[in-house]
Amino acid sequence: MSNEPIRFDTKIAVLLREDLEPWQRLNVTAFLVSGLGTQVPEVIGDPYEDADGVPYLPMFRQPVLVFEASKETLSAAHARVISRSLPRALFTSDLFTTGNDRDNRAAVRAVTTGELDLVGLAVYGPRNGVDKVIKGARMHP
Repeated sequence: MSNEPIRFDTKIAVLLREDLEPWQRLNVTAFLVSGLGTQVPEVIGDPYEDADGVPYLPMFRQPVLVFEASKETLSAAHARVISRSLPRALFTSDLFTTGNDRDNRAAVRAVTTGELDLVGLAVYGPRNGVDKVIKGARMHP
């Protein structure tokens, strides 16, 4: 087994609107990445096990990079991710007021693509494609 670091030609990125409260940033990030894990199976690594043999669930096989941006940059990133047909998940401000999955989906379905009040976006794909999608965003501090 090699000790060389594993390099990926893909990237998982989460883009958050810069005006979110700390609890919102964490909540939105958790929801967004759960979407990628369910629909893009290659992002999931192998299960874990500690030295006593206790099993743990598998997690992403690669880092998740978290960025922040203005509302305008987030909207532009949304348009770019759609035009590139990359796997994506979104979180809108309306989802802070719903309390369940059914109402979440209904809240998104009720708004046209161009009118979505985005607060977060997750994207997965080739590094250069993801970089182009999140252009203008900065790493989350």
